[in-house]
Amino acid sequence: MQKQFKNVTIFLLLVLMVVSLYMISADTQPQARELSYMGEFRPMVTQGQIASVEVRPQGNDTTVYTGKLKNGTEFYTQGPTDDTISAFLEENGVTNVVYNGVPEPSFWSQLLLSLLPILLIGAFLFFMFNQGQGGGKVMQFGKSRTTFKDVAGIDEVIEELAEVVDFLKTPKKYNQLGARIPKGVLLYGSPGTGKTLLAKATAGEAGVPFFTISGSDFVEMFVGVGASRVRDLFDTAKKHAPCIIFIDEIDAVGRQRGSGVGGGHDEREQTLNQLLVEMDGFSANEGIIVMAGTNRPDILDPALLRPGRFDRQIAVGAPDIKGREAILHVHAHGKQIADNVDLSVIAKRTPGFTGAERGRSAGCSP
Repeated sequence: MQKQFKNVTIFLLLVLMVVSLYMISADTQPQARELSYMGEFRPMVTQGQIASVEVRPQGNDTTVYTGKLKNGTEFYTQGPTDDTISAFLEENGVTNVVYNGVPEPSFWSQLLLSLLPILLIGAFLFFMFNQGQGGGKVMQFGKSRTTFKDVAGIDEVIEELAEVVDFLKTPKKYNQLGARIPKGVLLYGSPGTGKTLLAKATAGEAGVPFFTISGSDFVEMFVGVGASRVRDLFDTAKKHAPCIIFIDEIDAVGRQRGSGVGGGHDEREQTLNQLLVEMDGFSANEGIIVMAGTNRPDILDPALLRPGRFDRQIAVGAPDIKGREAILHVHAHGKQIADNVDLSVIAKRTPGFTGAERGRSAGCSP
């Protein structure tokens, strides 16, 4: 509640500042000289002091006259509607005359037009501020329906993740024994090997909330957005513990520091620093498991891989022939397949294929 109040206060201060600047700039603009119609305007016309006139009937037997004097001064006057004004101006040599016949805008329309720039600027600032506070649906949260039975071909990896599932299901058992569970699990391997699927299956098998976000969603052009999103992510996760946080393509934000633009002060490195702080900010048995996936573990910052952060690193490789056949059986479940189709033969013809390439393998003939 206090954070929301703080956000609203900052937003209102920004709007107030913009309004003040707008009013100051409006006050500094030159004002038109107001003339009396009979006492000043008409005599100036006869004296040849008027350079241009715009005649705007108001529809209530009054007419507004605006324009410029020959010395460049703008003027404004209002008088009764006069059908002979055109001839009067022409007789006195005022040829630059515009008759628009458009009534003067009402008070409310003038107010709306004057406030429109302020409203647009305020909406833009609100959008920027909302983005800075982690706005936008970049983080997905929910219960995963995927379980280990939906994953095939990587049985060894599933066995390594079984401990994480057991801890999330029965954390009291580990606390009573004094055992410590890893804070972070890094899944690395070639694209399409099933890293994201494994993270979803781990959450689904344990029956805990699943938070997922891409590493690139942390880093934007606005300074401080990434760090703010990291804080919001972990604050939300702590409220729903036990849970799993999965950061896909973590190399987008976890690259070694000092290799980016800005000499260590760019947005990406600020985000990485905040991630390191947050992972140090909760205990190993708090019920939050941070999982991450990457294709490039070699470029990650060493601080991410030290004990107490992503201290468990699991390689997710391409499946062998038995694994490929198991993957084909998973994807073929519930589908009509001809009797002469032999999935084991397809598995033999797809060496090096991953689960994500099932579309390619499906095109192979038996």
